[in-house]
Amino acid sequence: MADDHARLARRLGTADAVMIGLGAMIGAGVFAAPGPAAEAAGTWLLAGLALAAVVAYANATSSAQLAARYPESGGTYVYARERLGGYWGFLAGWSFVVGKTASLAAMALTFGAYVSPDLARPLGLAAVVALTVVNYRGVQRTARLTRVLVGLVVAVLVVVVAAALLGGAATVDNLVGDLPTGPRGILRSGGLLFFAFAGYARIATLGEEVRDPRTTIPRAIPLALGIVVTTYAIVLASTLLAVGPAVLASSPAPLAAAVEAGRARALAPVVRVGAAVAAASVLLSLLAGVSRTTLSMARRRELPSPLAAVHPVHRTPYRAEVTVAVVVCLAVLLADLRGAIGFSSFAVLTYYGLANASAWTLPDADRRWPRWLAGLGVLLCALLAVTLPGVAVVGGAALLTAGSTVWWATRRQRLSSE
Repeated sequence: MADDHARLARRLGTADAVMIGLGAMIGAGVFAAPGPAAEAAGTWLLAGLALAAVVAYANATSSAQLAARYPESGGTYVYARERLGGYWGFLAGWSFVVGKTASLAAMALTFGAYVSPDLARPLGLAAVVALTVVNYRGVQRTARLTRVLVGLVVAVLVVVVAAALLGGAATVDNLVGDLPTGPRGILRSGGLLFFAFAGYARIATLGEEVRDPRTTIPRAIPLALGIVVTTYAIVLASTLLAVGPAVLASSPAPLAAAVEAGRARALAPVVRVGAAVAAASVLLSLLAGVSRTTLSMARRRELPSPLAAVHPVHRTPYRAEVTVAVVVCLAVLLADLRGAIGFSSFAVLTYYGLANASAWTLPDADRRWPRWLAGLGVLLCALLAVTLPGVAVVGGAALLTAGSTVWWATRRQRLSSE
């Protein structure tokens, strides 16, 4: 455990924690995931959403119980280490850092593509740099800016729903159709839409900066998740009614396509601006979460120890934040957007599978939800992971194996230095 002078300051209340979770969730999925998810599930898109919500709820309750028991930065990296052992903790942390780095690159590219497709990479790089500066200067600034960004995104989603339902194109006939790839399509759709729900982990990874974490975190995580599930259901249902799954699947900007199909097509630029703001909101929250997990792993020498430094004035993990930003910028220069989303989903489902496995081992005194819910979470995380596109599964498994190999190879050296 870090000394008190090297610990982060507890400054966030329940409202701040909920806003950071909303900032991480509202944006990525609702603007990016409906296209590939609709391609997989067709008119059964809402069934995929329901499946993703069940998995997310199981994961959220596990994360909430564990965060209340272990209120420090690091999230499932800490929980799995404490409940399952050192290697499983490392695997959780490695999955989170690798998966969310890919997710950060995807969101940066999404931001750039919505603002100007021809300048997607330069604009994505600029967004990463600007938001890293915000996080560098303190988590309270992160919470305040996130509140503004979430408000803007919700306002744009209201415009999307109104334009889709009142634009003259909405019809229940768009909900009639076959399941393109059978039941596997619903599973794949659920895995892709789960990409949008994973943001509640930002609340848990900020455990060392939340006031009264034993009360605040279990309250904030389910609340943030419930708000997002409701929002996504309304948005996806309205866009399906407006244009049907085929249009959503073929469009790189599915919500803009739903608006452009009706009489309110003049509002499409508003949707594009909203998507850019949403991507920025996710970038802001994700940069904070990944850097805190990096900090926690560096404290235990499972990543380079200089990354454990806390800024003497801003009380933030500044070296970890800068390092994560550099890696994300490299990924923005090299990454493919859809490949990054699939790869991130595989790694994050691994991460949450370990969170559920950790929650399964909690004693009754620390349990707020039944043990079977954690077991269900393990099974569903594994099921969704293996039904993702083959490239994502193979690539994700290879990188997790590579990280594990390094961990075992350096284990004796770490033990001798402790």
